[in-house]
Amino acid sequence: MGSFSIWHWLIVLVVVVLVFGTKKLGNVGSDLGKAVKGFKDGVKGEEEKSPKAEEQKTIDVEAKDKSTH
Repeated sequence: MGSFSIWHWLIVLVVVVLVFGTKKLGNVGSDLGKAVKGFKDGVKGEEEKSPKAEEQKTIDVEAKDKSTH
């Protein structure tokens, strides 16, 4: 029970292509690519928005020493 050889993967690939067909697999690949691209754009958009949001929420104050001597 180790890893599968190249022949096992080729047989699995042939069976998958026979069951689903090349057109449907192409559509699945395209949809998956669009989903990954959308996720990356979403993450990138959040990173760009985060510093601006932090700048607006940050309050710049000067700390003063409060000594009662």
